[in-house]
Amino acid sequence: MTRSRDPSSPSAVEVRSSERKRGRLLQILGFGFGIAVIVGNTIGVGMLRTPGDVATQLPSRGLFIAVWIAGGFLTFLAAINITELGTMLPYSGGHYTFARHALGEYPGFVIGWTDWLSTCGSESAAAVVMGEYLGILFPELAGKSRWLAAMILILLAALQWQGVRWGSGFQQFSTLLKGLGFFAFVIACLLFKPPNSQSLSAATAALPHGWPLFVAFLIAMQSMIYTYDGWAGVIYFSEEVEDPARNIPRSMFGGALAVAAIYISVGWAIVHVLPISAVAGQQMALGAAADRLWSGQGTRLIAALTVISVISFMNACHMMASRILFAMSRDKLVIRQADIVNRGGTPTIALALSTAAALMFIVYGGFNKIIAVLAFFFVINYIADFISIFVLRRREPNRERPYRIPGYPWTTIFALLIYLGFLASICAADTRNSLYALILLAVSYPAFRLSKRLATGIPG
Repeated sequence: MTRSRDPSSPSAVEVRSSERKRGRLLQILGFGFGIAVIVGNTIGVGMLRTPGDVATQLPSRGLFIAVWIAGGFLTFLAAINITELGTMLPYSGGHYTFARHALGEYPGFVIGWTDWLSTCGSESAAAVVMGEYLGILFPELAGKSRWLAAMILILLAALQWQGVRWGSGFQQFSTLLKGLGFFAFVIACLLFKPPNSQSLSAATAALPHGWPLFVAFLIAMQSMIYTYDGWAGVIYFSEEVEDPARNIPRSMFGGALAVAAIYISVGWAIVHVLPISAVAGQQMALGAAADRLWSGQGTRLIAALTVISVISFMNACHMMASRILFAMSRDKLVIRQADIVNRGGTPTIALALSTAAALMFIVYGGFNKIIAVLAFFFVINYIADFISIFVLRRREPNRERPYRIPGYPWTTIFALLIYLGFLASICAADTRNSLYALILLAVSYPAFRLSKRLATGIPG
């Protein structure tokens, strides 16, 4: 069944007049896909390094677990806000869609193209990591990580070219394997009996106090916000979700709950097996914990789990990036051909361009630098969402809102202040990349004018 479009949508007229010629997205995704894309897009390679970083800042088992719980709380706080936008504006495209509708074309363009670039760059970085771990599992593949990464990207693109059912099915299957893998790891860790339980509570003497403790907690929370990012994955597919008024909230809250449960339980499992001093600074804390369980074979087992986690993440990124470009093309902010959709519901040109961008990152490198610079905009995306809520509540008070934010405006103000504080901490901690981000923002306006002119054929 196809949902009628809201005539107030900025692109509704153009979409209606061109649907037959250019194809359209299919409204066939359900609650299962919503959960899968959130879990798949959130839990990637970040879980490998984050425990070591957090334990370095907070060498205390209690505080270590508390940070993961706090990360889950912040995720729910943001989710109860952005869910209103997702149900109020059920159009695919993610953060871009909200910014374009509430704040205008130029802010939407900035949000859209930086989100698209960071998604492609993140997928490339994950693909290279996956290639490296395949080299651990199969020594004959060692040293070929970039070739493997490129091959996997192309294979995933070919899968999704077949249609959204294929992409959705693979997302759900790979996420299920990921969830089962982490569940097995947690159970194995919790069944482990440490030979000296007293050693697990050691190393708390280095715990800071007073203001240094507060600063350490804030730094640890930065890692949490990055690691939990991805929980809003379903909003990139809003017009493809069946009964969005019902399934978007269910997916957002169910996915956030699933992610928080996995992260908290994995963190708990790690410090059940290892003393906090052994976790601190570990580049791969999961592997260290698994090695203690399986006598040196843990790294290979975690490598296998990482491969499963990363391929689920990459598939989600492929799907999301193509929806961002599709939505921008439909609004005539990038090349018009990117809104062409095949019979299977895949925006093929947008998928091809997104795959090409990811391949360029792999071939020429530099994706880590791009991601570091675009981290500035990653936070801006959420800040723009919270501002959009205020703008639309004021400008369109009578618009239908199937879901309304509980505790508004205070819950939205609280979320906005947290992310503004996080943005300030990023600028203070990484001044160089923040400066690059400001330069990128400065050149985005002429890029916006040029892109719009090329898309429409007339001055923007």
